[in-house]
Amino acid sequence: MTVSTYHHGDLPSALRAATVELIAEKGTSGFSLRQVARQAGVSHAAPAHHFGDVEGLLTSVAAEGYGVLADEMAAAIVDVEGARERLLAAGTAYVRVALQNPGHFAVMLQQDIVNRNDAELSAQGVRAYQILADCVETVRQQLNPELDVDKAATFCWATVQGLVTLADKLQTVADDTETTYTEATELVAPIVNFMFEGLAAR
Repeated sequence: MTVSTYHHGDLPSALRAATVELIAEKGTSGFSLRQVARQAGVSHAAPAHHFGDVEGLLTSVAAEGYGVLADEMAAAIVDVEGARERLLAAGTAYVRVALQNPGHFAVMLQQDIVNRNDAELSAQGVRAYQILADCVETVRQQLNPELDVDKAATFCWATVQGLVTLADKLQTVADDTETTYTEATELVAPIVNFMFEGLAAR
């Protein structure tokens, strides 16, 4: 849906889509509710009516982003049984969703601009984390009964997010070092292999 042509339907979703577009242009702090309304083609009062203020709107955007992430990660690991394979499927889904939704991720990872006590944001964030933790639990069961699942899941999350952060610089690095460019999604497998070996029992 092109938000600027919105007329009927799910107005909150249209406003979130307009917000994500503005974030891509101006960053997370460079816009107002009136600009969001203008981008969505609705009345100036609409964003405040649905979300209250900018924090409320950004909180809803973050919750939506975590919801999409959780859905895609869950779908990626359906019927995947091996510990390494589950980590790879979840990690690849994470990187793909993050690269496809940079506006959402810009908000999701800045806790100072959202209401961290919001029930929906908390629920969706926990749901996404729990999918990853379940994958790490499979590693614990198959490889290392002493593995701290929460610490290992945090390590895995931080690692794949680091790859997302560097994704738009990989071409420059390849050019500068005269090496072959590899897309971020193609780097998940070797990274997971390194993580997998590191999580194994010693």
